[in-house]
Amino acid sequence: MESTFELHLLDYIAFFGYFALLSLIGYLAGRKKSKDASDYFLAGRSLPWYTVGSSYIAANISTEHFIGLIGSAVIYGICVATGEWSTVIAFTFLIWLFIPYLFSSKVYTAPEFLEKRFNFPMRVTFAAVTLIINVVAFLGPVIYGGSFILTEYIPFFEGKENLAIVAIAILSGFWAIWGGLKSIASMDLVTIAIMVFGGLSVTFLGFWHLGDGDGLVAGFNQMVEVNKGNVEWARDWMDQHVDSMMVGAVEGDHYNRLQVLQPANHKITSWVHWAFSFFYIGLWYTVINQHMIQKVLAAKDMYHARMGMVFASFLKLLLPFFVVIPGMIYFAMKPDFLFTQDFDQINDSVNSTYVVMIKELVPVFMVGVLVAALFGAIQSTVCSVLNSTSTVFTIDFYKMFIRKDASEREEVLVGRIAGCVILALSIGVAIMLKSGSWNLFEFIQILYIFFAPPFSATFLLGALWRRVSGFDAMLATVVSLLFATIMKILLGLDMLPEVLQPFIMQGLLVWVVAMVVTIVSALITPPPAPEKVSDDLTFNFKKMDFGGGLGDKWYNSVVLWWAIALFGMFAMVAFFSVFL
Repeated sequence: MESTFELHLLDYIAFFGYFALLSLIGYLAGRKKSKDASDYFLAGRSLPWYTVGSSYIAANISTEHFIGLIGSAVIYGICVATGEWSTVIAFTFLIWLFIPYLFSSKVYTAPEFLEKRFNFPMRVTFAAVTLIINVVAFLGPVIYGGSFILTEYIPFFEGKENLAIVAIAILSGFWAIWGGLKSIASMDLVTIAIMVFGGLSVTFLGFWHLGDGDGLVAGFNQMVEVNKGNVEWARDWMDQHVDSMMVGAVEGDHYNRLQVLQPANHKITSWVHWAFSFFYIGLWYTVINQHMIQKVLAAKDMYHARMGMVFASFLKLLLPFFVVIPGMIYFAMKPDFLFTQDFDQINDSVNSTYVVMIKELVPVFMVGVLVAALFGAIQSTVCSVLNSTSTVFTIDFYKMFIRKDASEREEVLVGRIAGCVILALSIGVAIMLKSGSWNLFEFIQILYIFFAPPFSATFLLGALWRRVSGFDAMLATVVSLLFATIMKILLGLDMLPEVLQPFIMQGLLVWVVAMVVTIVSALITPPPAPEKVSDDLTFNFKKMDFGGGLGDKWYNSVVLWWAIALFGMFAMVAFFSVFL
């Protein structure tokens, strides 16, 4: 779809003003203690709750959302919000179980923790997988999606996709390499504010456009009517393509774009994800995924860690209103490409949905603000992943295999050099993605489903059951990764049963295999050494401080605000699936 257009002078002022402000904050935050490893990698463990929550979500929001998720919403409807709203459940486990657990270990990295609990091979394996997935599933796709900003908005980069990829990588990653986590977290406060304001602006302008002079409510009602299929062209399109959205469906079967919890045969998200996602992907993503949990480990204390994740829960509830709803608005605007392309070719077009909406709906100056919001989404994720990846390389490879007695100053230097190398590799992945036809949301989710379940299963069982040894965890990881590979091969040969073709069902089965192998192995092999199952490394519900760090007033109560967030999650599901 045609989307390139030139920015107005006021748009450039808004965008570069944001960039200048961000750079100033990054410089001021990172100029002190730059030689201190704890400060560089974990911000000196000094982050307050609002910075923890903002930085956590800013690192999570990226082109996967503004480019990929909005594009998926054009095709599939509200159900793609499942991954955002269901995260509140994962955050609940993190707040009440894993934050006390991780705080007691005082580690820098998740692989470091896995060695303490399991063994050295498990640490190295998880660290290696972390490096790979950070480059392939995080940095590469984010930088690729970010290049859309330069090629679509800046005339100089039009038709120069590779140059745009290199430029967006360098512009996004500089402060992570120079200033470390303190710079990143400080910049994320501004980034999240701009993303929320800018993103909601597009949603409101979209409703205003659909209202056609009758106001926001009329626009919202029009979006609902079209997405329900109460308009003939929308129903015809859904009937025609339902077989591409639901495995085993045939043309003419019913498809509900306003249903949050879809059947198990949904191609990309279903009720299975809602019910089990924490166990096969959420545990990995929220608890042992280094670039996310690093924000929690950097909190001042347990209260700030817990309240930070409560704040993150509210941001997650808000997120679909500016990274999912715009896709449904655009569907209601009747984009012509839906009727002129085969379903398999639509991904290229839907990736540009947000860019087109900005072009068609947003006034001068606000365009610059929204471009800044898109850049902020890229910058925050690239910075966080770069910092965490360089942390893993420095602590889990350099200090383990090259210089065990490295000074803190040397660690920081190695972290910066590693960041440069990792950024270069990510540019290569982004260029590779450019040559294909990908929906970024689906590409990233498929990779998550492949890598996450084995580690989610072994970490969970290792935390709850002291019988699990490092051998058991390693065996389960190897077997389940091989099993996942076999399923992907069978899928490519069109030999996988229909029930397993949705990648969510594949992820759940890999998790089950990992759980079964771990349990069977633990029952028939010797138990681990006592130092591997101490109270700091496994759950001891009698001794853990589950009641600490909850706030001392009703208005700063972790319990109160967490309960409100949890209620809000169920309210969102009911609103779209029942009341609309």
